[in-house]
Amino acid sequence: MDLSRPASSDLSLGLHSHGPSHAHARVHAVAAPLRLFDDTEDAKPERLEGGEAGGEREDDDDGGDQHFSLLRHSLCVKRPRRAVNGGGGGGGETSSCSSSSAALRPAKRQATGEGCRPDLETRRTAVRAWGNQSLAEADPDVHALMELELDRQVRGIELIASENFVCRAVLDALGSHLTNKYSEGLPGARYYGGNQHIDAIERLCHERAHTAFGLDPACWGVNVQPYSCTSANLGVYTGLLQPKDRIMGLEPPSGGHVSHGYYTPGGKKVSGASIFFESLSYKVNPQTGLIDYDKVEERAMDFHPKILICGGSSYPREWDFARMRLIADKCGAVLMCDMAHISGLVAAKECRSPFEYCDVVTSTTHKNLRGPRGGIIFFRKGKKLRKRGGSFSQGDEGEYDFEDKINFGVFPSMQGGPHNNHIAALAITLKQVATPEYKAYIQQVKKNAQALASALLRRKCRLVTGGTDNHLVLWDLRTLGLTGKIFEKVCEACHISINKTPIYGDNGSISPGGVRIGTPAMTTRGCLEDDFELIAEFLIRATQIASNVLKEHGKLQKEFLRGLQNNKDVVELRNQVEAFASQFAMPGFDV
Repeated sequence: MDLSRPASSDLSLGLHSHGPSHAHARVHAVAAPLRLFDDTEDAKPERLEGGEAGGEREDDDDGGDQHFSLLRHSLCVKRPRRAVNGGGGGGGETSSCSSSSAALRPAKRQATGEGCRPDLETRRTAVRAWGNQSLAEADPDVHALMELELDRQVRGIELIASENFVCRAVLDALGSHLTNKYSEGLPGARYYGGNQHIDAIERLCHERAHTAFGLDPACWGVNVQPYSCTSANLGVYTGLLQPKDRIMGLEPPSGGHVSHGYYTPGGKKVSGASIFFESLSYKVNPQTGLIDYDKVEERAMDFHPKILICGGSSYPREWDFARMRLIADKCGAVLMCDMAHISGLVAAKECRSPFEYCDVVTSTTHKNLRGPRGGIIFFRKGKKLRKRGGSFSQGDEGEYDFEDKINFGVFPSMQGGPHNNHIAALAITLKQVATPEYKAYIQQVKKNAQALASALLRRKCRLVTGGTDNHLVLWDLRTLGLTGKIFEKVCEACHISINKTPIYGDNGSISPGGVRIGTPAMTTRGCLEDDFELIAEFLIRATQIASNVLKEHGKLQKEFLRGLQNNKDVVELRNQVEAFASQFAMPGFDV
């Protein structure tokens, strides 16, 4: 519909003709046609002075109302009274500058006037007053809570296997101006302009990801935009699968992750992976706690998943990626590894690498990578490789088609614009990961985990699989008459952070039977093997406190927590924990 300059228009606004100048007006109301555009070049809706064709002017004595004619119809505009200087021009008359254009001027202009417009420096000062406040000034409440959390981190022992402490450079990038920019799309193909520097940062992050994991960019693509590893996993499923296609991964009670698909014993679908896709989990051997690869193959051949997933969140042993490759080939599945918990070990070449065998590899970017909280996806690209004996060799079997599908699965399918501050922080992290210092750090993480496991085993504790090959130990507390939930609460009261976790064979959805303990965070702060010997002693004392409180107050949570309050054993252990932890440096905050 072209409204540029029509010759005429019969659009009616339903205005009623009236006034003495309209001799043809009828007694009843007549809808007058409105001509949207006048044929004359300079025609404008102006007030006509009295006596001119088409209208008349009637001003009240106080100059408040102004009547005029517009398109042959009488209209009235409420006009503010204007004061007039006494001299030169005749007493109480209104100012001659109150023309029709002034009467029709927008209300804001009338209210402020041209002379009231703030100058540039005034506006700059106003922006600074709002934009340059420190957190303590802008929001004392949030600042106070953040200071309490920092104090907790400094004075506590952090043993949650999925947590770590980042450096000042990563914190600076996360809190930077990069959060201001919207960058939907990929480098060179954004939905917004002004992304030339954002593109450079993301491309640099890609390069450093390839370098950190020793990958050939011609054979592996990477997406650094996922908000988390769960988002990364769902992006892969969405890109490569259709709704209700099948996936298969390790069940959470056996050490897997809910984003690999899981149903509770009652049939509840726990994550989007099970809501939108059909999932069947495999399990560890209940006697050894190790993955039974023969059983995995048997279930995979019955279920025929489109994606077979290896990797977990609470599995303390190495993965047999070669065997998983053979199983995937046999059942016709894409082999995907979620290496979130071992990505740092993979980068440092301190464990088996999934890149030799898998089609797709996902990970978090925090945990033992010591980076910002987010996700990353690697996928094969280029010519397909021939699979021989569970590994890949050169071949000519067409091209991998993962890249476009997975990139589209991340955006726009699963999420919106990437967090540019996170991508910059990840680029910083990956630069550090490629250094000898980082490799030494990961080696110490493993040594500390071995020291902790040995110390607990000497004290007759039961560890799942009898030890560890990586950064974590899985402690079965059922032999002590405790649950993971109870022990976690006792440790928290003593300023030790651990997390409860199900143990295969228990009713983990109601009362997890164990705890997962990791060494990356305290290794980052400088702890060595002897320090973890002392940490093991703290943990044993926490079990004793838990047992005593259970005897005195029972298993009801409310009563049990009341028994921890003002408990002299809790206070004593907490003081010792704080004294121990406060000795060590805190990255980003230690002066």
